[in-house]
Amino acid sequence: MSKTINPFGKDILKVETEFCGQTLSLEVNRVGFRSSASVIARYGDTVVLGTAMVGKKPVSMDYFPLSIDYEEKMYAAGKISGSRYIKREGRPSEDAILIGRLIDRPIRPLWPKGYRHEVQGVATVLSMDPAFRPDMVAMLATSAALMLTGAPFEGPVAGVRVALVDGKYQAFATTEQLDDGDIDLVAAGTENAIMMVEAGANEVSEKQVVEALKFAQEAIQPAIKLQQELVEKVGVEKQEYELSLPDEAIQKTVSEYLEGKMADKIRTDYPTRHEKMHLIREEMLAHFEAKHPDDWDEVKQDYEDSFASCANKDVRDGIINDNARPDGRKFTEVRPLSHEIGLLPRAHGSSLFTRGITQGLNIVTLAPLSYAQLIDTMEKDSVKRYMHHFNAPAYTVGEIRRLGSPGRREIGHSALAERALAAVIPSEEVFPYTIRSVTEIMSQHGSTSMAATCSSTLAMLDAGVPLTRPVSGIAMGLILKPDGTPVILSDIADAEDFAGDMDFKVTGTTKGITALQMDMKVHGLSVDILEKALMQGKEGRAFILDSMMQTISEPKKEMSPYAPRVESIKVNPDKIREIIGKGGETIQKITAETGAEIDINDDGLVMIASPDGKSIDAAKQWIETIVAEPEVGKIYRNVPVVSVMDFGAFVQIMPGKDGLVHVSEMSEQRVNKPSDEVSEGDKVDVKLVAIDDRGRLQLSMKAAAREQNKGK
Repeated sequence: MSKTINPFGKDILKVETEFCGQTLSLEVNRVGFRSSASVIARYGDTVVLGTAMVGKKPVSMDYFPLSIDYEEKMYAAGKISGSRYIKREGRPSEDAILIGRLIDRPIRPLWPKGYRHEVQGVATVLSMDPAFRPDMVAMLATSAALMLTGAPFEGPVAGVRVALVDGKYQAFATTEQLDDGDIDLVAAGTENAIMMVEAGANEVSEKQVVEALKFAQEAIQPAIKLQQELVEKVGVEKQEYELSLPDEAIQKTVSEYLEGKMADKIRTDYPTRHEKMHLIREEMLAHFEAKHPDDWDEVKQDYEDSFASCANKDVRDGIINDNARPDGRKFTEVRPLSHEIGLLPRAHGSSLFTRGITQGLNIVTLAPLSYAQLIDTMEKDSVKRYMHHFNAPAYTVGEIRRLGSPGRREIGHSALAERALAAVIPSEEVFPYTIRSVTEIMSQHGSTSMAATCSSTLAMLDAGVPLTRPVSGIAMGLILKPDGTPVILSDIADAEDFAGDMDFKVTGTTKGITALQMDMKVHGLSVDILEKALMQGKEGRAFILDSMMQTISEPKKEMSPYAPRVESIKVNPDKIREIIGKGGETIQKITAETGAEIDINDDGLVMIASPDGKSIDAAKQWIETIVAEPEVGKIYRNVPVVSVMDFGAFVQIMPGKDGLVHVSEMSEQRVNKPSDEVSEGDKVDVKLVAIDDRGRLQLSMKAAAREQNKGK
């Protein structure tokens, strides 16, 4: 193989280390010559290209223009898309969007406030070892590429996906181990602290989560050191930049103007507080607009940014100095709760969950298993029977915005609420339905994903879904005092979220945690602080769950009359062919004549669905007849004679099962010719007296008559 030539005359550089049981390598100068930086990360057979682009000049925006994307390539797994019509990659899958968010979340806080150069990181999976997920290798590749740009990224970061396998924590566990284990946890951080956590769990304890975090923090260190080694080896030049911060003079002027107008004067319930804050802001802008008759358009944004900065400082000062939250609650206090079920008459299940101003309407729809979602991605070929979807239009925050398809935030909240209940969804053997839970947010004021979780639980119970245990969730916040002492806040609202240092959501049952999502706004936190937040969150979600259970505490016994009824029977898998029939003829006939929908799994589980119980009974009886096995000693009544021979008659006791009634078994009296006793098409009663070693059925009319006479 010939050697790759770098057009800029740079040597290909490579560093490697042992990382969680395999060799991890980072390589530069082989590809991506026109990017700001590109890194090829290899881990076993997984290869990910991380590229970074950084703009040379700042752009005029009031936010940091950072975008992080994760690109799935079907060829990486040696696959061609299973879609009949679309074979090339297009819109990213929901999994790809979620992984992009996963990579973004530990990276975003590590940039200086006011940095306005455009930054884009793209992780492209080129080769995938199917034994484990490539997302954490993608995070490494992206972080390394950003480190090499010279931009003021205060990384590196690294992450691992941790499983609990046979009581032991393991990084880069197989997909089977993640599915079967009690924890699937992603933790990402820097050399000294945790930056982001996301987890799904099978009702585990807070102690187990803390142990997993400690394990992860130690496990990522080799990957952090490898990136530092690469930066040193490349000799990265630092980028020159200027921060877009509010004018110090304007900030001072605004602070002086607002002196005495906030603090305890606006500490009240949130609708009233919002009105007061809005009034103060409008009065302030009008005041300073009068002082800038010629250049107001140029300086207005600085005044708005300065006001936001003062508002956040007021929230922090109140919590740190006065032990007072913006709405006057105690640090552990949850906002007022209320909930209803059964609001929508045609829905299979519905609920309205209200916490403070935040409100979620949830609708549950049930359908046969054939309505499950087919997943066809680089990593997965699977079927998904439980789905949660989350919608939050602009009116829920009092804004006007065009409607469109769900954004990354909506998809992320959908996934979190879905994960929260995944551990308690009944198996398809227990509840053979596809379940779609949709949360329509009615009003937003902090922690809508937890409102989605709680409203989904209530609506599922209203629909009669037999959850293993009900689930609740809470959002926790954090304010760090100047000396580093943490103040942990239960059930944070928007003002505390904007001003705080952490956003932490936890869901669970009375038994344990089912999902976790934690994002830092500072440069990471210690596991000890996260442990305190977990324990305080346990109390909060228990309080919310107790309140929910006062509305509905167990699944409704009777399902909605508009929900399909589904019954299941288990058959011998070898019999599936007979149920389907040649070219699907038999199953189509059953469906057409009974009106029931029929789904058959490869393991022999047959699901029969219809809103009409009579249709289900008819289809069930038909299928049971098809799959039934002949039973010696059983009497088969009113079954047809299919042919008459010189030595006896053949009788069909069930579809595809004929047996011989020998002439000597037709009557207690002597029968000279079988045709004297029966004709083709006659209906007779027979008893199965034996099955010979060749599987032939021996039937008797006289034995059946004898049994019948015995009962008289």
